[in-house]
Amino acid sequence: MLWLIMCCCALAILSVALLVKIFLMRKSAGEIEKEFADKLKEETNTLISISSRDKAMMSLADNMNGCLRELRVIKHRFMLGDLELKNAITNISHDIRTPLAAICAYLDLLDTCEKNDVAAEYINIIRNRAEMLRQLTEELFRYSMAIAPVCETVVEDTVVNTLLEESIAGFYAVLLEKKITPNVRMTENKIVRKVNRESLSRIFSNLISNAVKYSDGDLDIVLTDQGEMIFANTASKLNEVQVGRLFDRFYTVETSGKSTGLGLAIARTLVEQMNGSITAKYEKGRLIIWVVI
Repeated sequence: MLWLIMCCCALAILSVALLVKIFLMRKSAGEIEKEFADKLKEETNTLISISSRDKAMMSLADNMNGCLRELRVIKHRFMLGDLELKNAITNISHDIRTPLAAICAYLDLLDTCEKNDVAAEYINIIRNRAEMLRQLTEELFRYSMAIAPVCETVVEDTVVNTLLEESIAGFYAVLLEKKITPNVRMTENKIVRKVNRESLSRIFSNLISNAVKYSDGDLDIVLTDQGEMIFANTASKLNEVQVGRLFDRFYTVETSGKSTGLGLAIARTLVEQMNGSITAKYEKGRLIIWVVI
């Protein structure tokens, strides 16, 4: 009988020890999970530390710290490469401007000279290509500015209604030329967002410009009470596959070389910097773009 009691006591002690062990291991696993998530979010060089002295848990923490070190090295290399790429884009686009301005100036001089029809046609072709190059360098420059660190931009309380109205008015001549009468529906509530005013204006300009490019003659612009912005137009030239790629850099539906393919990519970058979202859908022959800031 005594032997049975001693066995029961030993089993009870062993069970308690195992439960304590399991509890401590679960606690250590929770600490590792939380610390690992925190280290991924924070810009810090600190490593994972746990309260447990269990060899298995300490080994796991050490292995994850090794992964963190490697990840930080890769991230550092990526950031340096990304910065170099941004600087290269900015410098290239800036350096091209000067010789391009000279080319356009000489083309203007050629227009004042006597020339036959063939020469005039060639000059016109050169001017069109030069204009396309000018647009591309400008968009490259703007794109490099758009992907610059957000901390460099100045944010302020901006009335979305007013800025959207100004953007639409700025395209009045272009819309008139394309025989497009926009159907604008805006909430009477004042929609205020803390954003960079110039960036939001660029988003509107790029979206309206895109609508003008692909519209069959109509354009609906909506600003809801919740601040959601909708740009919709009939676009028979597009299909679902093309709409799915509209936000890709340098992707353009046109093959004539009149588009840089950067307008909507810039818009997406700027919207995401404002912690917003932008999506496109092709439904019953209509291109619909939603923007939420």
